Amino acid sequence: MKSVSCLIALIILSSCSKNSPNNENCKFLLDLGVNVNINLSLPQYSQLPFAGNSVYIPNAGNAGIIVASTGADFLAWDASDPNHAPNACSALTPTGLEGTCGCEDKNKYSLVTGQSLGSNNLPCSLKNYRVEKNGNNLLIFN
Repeated sequence: MKSVSCLIALIILSSCSKNSPNNENCKFLLDLGVNVNINLSLPQYSQLPFAGNSVYIPNAGNAGIIVASTGADFLAWDASDPNHAPNACSALTPTGLEGTCGCEDKNKYSLVTGQSLGSNNLPCSLKNYRVEKNGNNLLIFN
């Protein structure tokens, strides 16, 4: 019985791989430390408490951070398209709860799920950051 358990454990462990095809394709974004505090009382964030809105915060993450409001929660994503090497056009522009890449292919992403939208079925989803609300402040970090 002990050897059967060991054999099953060995099969399970050998079937897991650190280099899955999805991870191998998704290596453009750097794992940068993020620690951003925004005050929802400031004018540049005044629309964020309302459902369906998003804001771009520059100078954080790989190409800035996009914070989106679902009405029930706040979500934060790296603004760099994970399916492109970082360049002048790979930053996403938020519109409501969608982000669109500035490159020629115009990749679109959901700012609720982080998944690509449309028929492209892109392999990499947006890089997510944690968000904690404390009073009128949002702390965004990883």
